[in-house]
Amino acid sequence: MKISDFQTKDVINIVDGKKLGQISDLELDLRQGRIDAIVIPQFTRFLGMFGNGGTEVVIPWRNIVKIGADVVLVRLDDSSKKLEDEDLHART
Repeated sequence: MKISDFQTKDVINIVDGKKLGQISDLELDLRQGRIDAIVIPQFTRFLGMFGNGGTEVVIPWRNIVKIGADVVLVRLDDSSKKLEDEDLHART
């Protein structure tokens, strides 16, 4: 699968059925030669219309349940979101 094909798929959270968006980027582990996480931009309604404003949701590869023809199903509950937020703050 090409990265460009991967980026056209909608990402759906199977916990609550919400569409999270589309993949904008990947986090790679070059030493291990694998994908660590997918990155989905999150825009506020106001900033989303006028520019690139907002945050990113980083979903670890282990949270991907299924990659289908049209969608990527992920398991993202509140506890994993909190861990990702803490991880994001630790990186900055």
